[in-house]
Amino acid sequence: MNKVAGWLSGWESLREVSGYPRSLNARAENHPPRTGFCSNIPFRIPFMFQSLTTNKDAPLKQQIRTLLQQALDSLKQSGALPGDASPTIQIERSRDPAHGDFASNLAMMLAKTAHRKPRDIAEDLMAALPASEHVVKVEIAGPGFINFHLSQRAFQAVVPSILEAGEHYGRSRLGAGKRVQVEFVSANPTGPLHVGHGRGAAYGATVADLLAAMGFEVHREYYVNDAGRQMDILAASVWLRYLELAGEDLPFPVNGYKGDYVWDVAAKLHRENGDRLRHAWSKIASSLPADETDGGDKEKYIDAVITQAKTLLGAKDYRFVFDTGLDYILADIRDDLAHFNVNYEQWFSERSLTESGAVERAIERLEKSGHVYEKEGAKWFRSSDFGDEKDRVLVRDNGQSTYFASDIAYHMDKLERGFEQVIDIWGADHHGYVPRVKAAMQALGDDPDKLDVLLVQFAVLYRGGEKMQMSTRSGQFVTLRQLRKEIGSDAARFFYVMRKCEQHMDFDLDLAKSRSNDNPLYYIQYAHARICSVFRQREEKKLSYDQAAGLQQLARLTEKHEQALLSSLSRYPEVLEAAALNHEPHQLAHYLRELANDYHTYYNAHPFLVEDADLRQARLALIQSVKQVIANGLGLLGVSAPESM
Repeated sequence: MNKVAGWLSGWESLREVSGYPRSLNARAENHPPRTGFCSNIPFRIPFMFQSLTTNKDAPLKQQIRTLLQQALDSLKQSGALPGDASPTIQIERSRDPAHGDFASNLAMMLAKTAHRKPRDIAEDLMAALPASEHVVKVEIAGPGFINFHLSQRAFQAVVPSILEAGEHYGRSRLGAGKRVQVEFVSANPTGPLHVGHGRGAAYGATVADLLAAMGFEVHREYYVNDAGRQMDILAASVWLRYLELAGEDLPFPVNGYKGDYVWDVAAKLHRENGDRLRHAWSKIASSLPADETDGGDKEKYIDAVITQAKTLLGAKDYRFVFDTGLDYILADIRDDLAHFNVNYEQWFSERSLTESGAVERAIERLEKSGHVYEKEGAKWFRSSDFGDEKDRVLVRDNGQSTYFASDIAYHMDKLERGFEQVIDIWGADHHGYVPRVKAAMQALGDDPDKLDVLLVQFAVLYRGGEKMQMSTRSGQFVTLRQLRKEIGSDAARFFYVMRKCEQHMDFDLDLAKSRSNDNPLYYIQYAHARICSVFRQREEKKLSYDQAAGLQQLARLTEKHEQALLSSLSRYPEVLEAAALNHEPHQLAHYLRELANDYHTYYNAHPFLVEDADLRQARLALIQSVKQVIANGLGLLGVSAPESM
C-alpha cells in the first residue's frame, strides 16, 4: 500500500503473473452477441456499451482500466455481479511478454464479494469488454489474471500524444486540486545549510513538484525555528565574537557556534554599531560557572552566558543581536535554496505562533479535552494515552512553553488553514517525534492520518574513496553551497533523489563530477544533447523533417530498438503517477536512466538521417518524443536538459 492510502488508495502492485496463459471461450449468457477481440474468438458484449470507447490519447494503463470499469459496470447492471462490487481496478505491466502487455487481478478481487470462482468472473469480464482498436487479444492466466495484448499501433500512438502535449505530457488532474502542504528542510537558522539539509531540500522540492504535476494544489513551506535555546546559543556566540572584535580577550564556549559565518555576523554587528554593545569580559565572567575545560558543565556554562547577554544587553539590544544573526543566516539560506532551484510559497515563523497566541490556544484545547495535567510546576500532555512511550512537557516550571508545544500549535494551524493533507519531511533522527505529534493531533480532535511524515536519512560524502567527516557545531562541515560549487546543482539535485529517502546514501563526489556513462545524470543529459545534435546535423545536411509526415509513418518503426523505446515512452505517465503518489522521486530518476539507455542503444544500432524520407521522418518523430520526455522528467527533478555537452 502506498503512502497516501486512505485518500488515494488502490495503487499496490500486482505480483508477476505466473503459469501458461490460456485463451477461454467467453460465457454467452445474458448478453447479445457481438464479435470482439478476445483471443480471436466470438464473445458477447452488452449493447449498452457498443457506443462507448476509451480515450485513445489516454495512457495505456488508463485505457485498460477504463475498459475493465465498463465491463464491471455492465455485469453489475445485468446482475451477473453484486451491485456493491466496486474494487479499485489495478493494472500492472506484464514482465513476461508471453503474458501480454498488461495484466489485472480484478476477477480475484471480486471473488469474495461475488462468491464465485475468479476464473468464472474473469470469463464474464472478458465477454463484457468493449472493443478497442488497441487491444488485439485478451487471455486468462493462472487463478484468474486477465492478460491484455496490445497492438503495435497502441504503442506508436504515444508519439503523437507526447508531441502534442509537449511539456505537459505525463501530467494529470488526478489530485483534483486537493490542497496539500509540504514542509521541508526547516533547518534551524543557526548556520549555513550543509549537505544533509541538501538531501531534504532536493527530496522535498521534487515530491512537491511531482504532486503538483498530478493536479494537487501544493503549498511549499519552510518552518523557521526562530525561537528556542539553539537560537539563543547562536545569539550568544555572535555576541562573544563581537566582543573579541571589540578588543575583549575571552575563552570561547566549547559548545558555542564556531563557524566562520559567526565571525561574519559579528563583523557586521561591530561594523554597524561600533562598541555600543560592548561589555567587559571580566564583568561577564564574574557570574559564570566553570566551563568544561575547568571540569564544569558545558551546558550550564553556555546557558549562563546567554543569561548574562540578556541581562547586560537588555531585552531590546539582546533581541537586536538575536535578529541580526537570524536575519543574516536566514537570508543566506534563502539565497542558497533559490540557487538550488528550491522555492517556497511561505516561510513560517515559529515565533509567530507564540506572538499570535496559537501556542496558548493549542494548550487550552488540550486542557479542555482533559489531556493535560500539572506536575512539579510544569504542564504535561498525556501523550502516552495515544501510544507515545511517555508523557511530554508542554510548559516548563519556569513558565516557558516547549518546542513541542510550538509544534502542536503549528500542526493545528496547518489544518486550520484548510490543508487536506500535510506532509512533513524530517531528518531520520526525528523518527521518535512522529508518534507524539500524531498523538497531539488526535487529542486536539484532528485526524492524525492527515499527517504523513517522511524521514530522510543523512547523506555521507566520499571523495577519492574516503569518507568526509563533518560536525555542525564545530563548523567542520561541507555546506550545500560548497557542494553545488564543486559538482553543480544539477548533479546534486539528481544524486540526492536516486535512492528512497529512508535509505542511507553514500554520495560519491568523484562519480557525480565524471563525464562517463557510469554517471547516471551525465548519461541521461547526454541522451538529450545527442538528440539535439541529430537535429542540428539534419539542418546542416539540409534533410527534410516534417513532424506531421513523421507521425503518418510511425508504422515504419518495426525494429526491436524502436519497439523498446515506444514501450518505455508509454510508461512515463505511469512512472510519474507512482512516483508522486508514493513520494518516491527515485522511480522517475531510474526510469530516465532506462529511457536514456534505450535511446543510446538505438542510436548505436540504427542511423536516423537515412535517405528513405518516410523512415527518416518516423525515426525523427520518435527521438523528438524521447527528447521531450527526458526534458519533462529532468525538469520535475529540478535538473536541466542541455542541448549540447
